[in-house]
Amino acid sequence: MYTISSITIFISLFLAFYLFTVKTKIKVSNYLFSIFLILTAIDTSGIIFDKLASKPYNLIIFRSTFSFLQIPTLYLYIKSVCYSDFKLKPKHLVHCIPFAIGNLLYMPRFYLVETADKISFLKQHKYMFEIQLNHIIFHMQFVCYIIGIFMLLRKIKKIYLENYSGVSVKTYDWLFQFIATLSFLYTIALLKNIIKFSQFSAISSHFKIGIHLILFLLICWYLYKALNNPELFKQINSTLKPIKESILPEGLNNEIPQYEQENIEKLKNHMKNHRPFLNPSLTIQNVSDDIGIPVKELSILINHKLNQHFYDFVNSYRINYAKNLLSDATQKKRTVLEILYDSGFNSKSSFNTAFKKETGTTPTSYRKMFTIS
Repeated sequence: MYTISSITIFISLFLAFYLFTVKTKIKVSNYLFSIFLILTAIDTSGIIFDKLASKPYNLIIFRSTFSFLQIPTLYLYIKSVCYSDFKLKPKHLVHCIPFAIGNLLYMPRFYLVETADKISFLKQHKYMFEIQLNHIIFHMQFVCYIIGIFMLLRKIKKIYLENYSGVSVKTYDWLFQFIATLSFLYTIALLKNIIKFSQFSAISSHFKIGIHLILFLLICWYLYKALNNPELFKQINSTLKPIKESILPEGLNNEIPQYEQENIEKLKNHMKNHRPFLNPSLTIQNVSDDIGIPVKELSILINHKLNQHFYDFVNSYRINYAKNLLSDATQKKRTVLEILYDSGFNSKSSFNTAFKKETGTTPTSYRKMFTIS
């Protein structure tokens, strides 16, 4: 266990140093994830303190309270990779309140007492009210923040689908998976802490080994994915809201007035004649500028009146364009990869997914249906 913990600490600190020093446009995101890694290293370092002959008791307890900062830091990191205009502000210090409360709880009966009393406190840690209450506060905090993160990701994905057409929407699914895995890990930690305060406390050390190992692998996986995909996150402006939050209740009916019908025809003619969907980075703002319909009005037309996300609306044109190329005998020498890029897609996986969703078959199988024997 000592070896696993030491490797986790070293890798976390090494990656944190790298993220602090690497030149990038997303400095705030890198700094926040660096802090998360440092806090993870601090949280993992408990086993090192156990090896010390002369123990710094105040530091041992103070170290344990840094766990209150881990999830808030992760939450701010998620916000920073989602919103292009995110900035750290003094108001974000509110996330430090549980950390402050946790340390204040230890003040009367630990920080301010003699060394002998501190040793006695630690020996009886299973029965100490302060330690038990801090564990309860931490896990309540974790649940609240995880719910907040999932709600944020759900909102961001919806806004992205309503305003963008690129492949980056899948990165939010991937980020969701990362948080889900981390939630599972912290659930195991909760179980470990429950066991720690029971008569089976010796078993909790085995849980701790597994937690440290999984956390180490999870961080490496996350950073490998992020560092090898610098375009991973397509940030949006925080002023963007989901359509249902942007229109009045009376605007939610499905009736389409004449002027809106004309705008829909204008939009469809633009997509058909000018083929803006061939631009893999097309946004609703681009289309709005081209046809002279305000973004908000255009977004309502597509996402509400046509009952499609902008993402799916654009992809339907891309798929039709690709279908024409795949069924054209004069294009048979071109590869599927060439066709998907020419159709406005910038990812093979997103093309295959969208194509199968639209046609019920793969691009290769679709092309074979038009191959003359």
